[in-house]
Amino acid sequence: MPKRLLTILLHSLSLLPLLLLIINGLGGRLTANPIQAITQRTGQAAVLWLLFSLSCSPLQWLSGWHFAGQARRPLGLYAFFYAALHFLTFAVLDYGLNLSLIGAALLEKRFILVGLLALLLLLALALTSNRAAMRYLGRHWKRLHRLSYAAAALAVLHYLWAVKSDIRQPLLYGSILLILLTLRLPPIRRALIHLRQRS
Repeated sequence: MPKRLLTILLHSLSLLPLLLLIINGLGGRLTANPIQAITQRTGQAAVLWLLFSLSCSPLQWLSGWHFAGQARRPLGLYAFFYAALHFLTFAVLDYGLNLSLIGAALLEKRFILVGLLALLLLLALALTSNRAAMRYLGRHWKRLHRLSYAAAALAVLHYLWAVKSDIRQPLLYGSILLILLTLRLPPIRRALIHLRQRS
């Protein structure tokens, strides 16, 4: 499949959660609590796209498919985009930008504080995802962008602590993240690359 078509497909699929959210909102199909529905759906999209981004490197090691490596940056930026929408829904729609209420919520609810930390990490990664930042940071750039795994861990923990009863989905996301972290261990990474080269 041509790279241009793959790029169009990547962006189209990445914008699909937002499009569905808008369609459901305009059609009045966001449940009896639309703010909660928007919060949940943007949060889930953020975690999913972050996991998609982190899966790109292992996929490239296994398959040798270069587009997988190239897709990591846009997928990570979409993860930040949905995380930002998630936070704005909380801060603007739910709390009306009342800083005292937001501050109290950060102190009282640990899952909100953890989610904010994840967002700040994603913000730092998004701001340094360009070539200018890569040149400026040099060898420190890779070290900084390893924080994507810390951001993912915080995002999964935020999700786990936020849900009231059914924790199966955040546990599933946590399991996927653990697998992705394991695949990055140097011996396993070398084994994956060796396996691909032999096939």
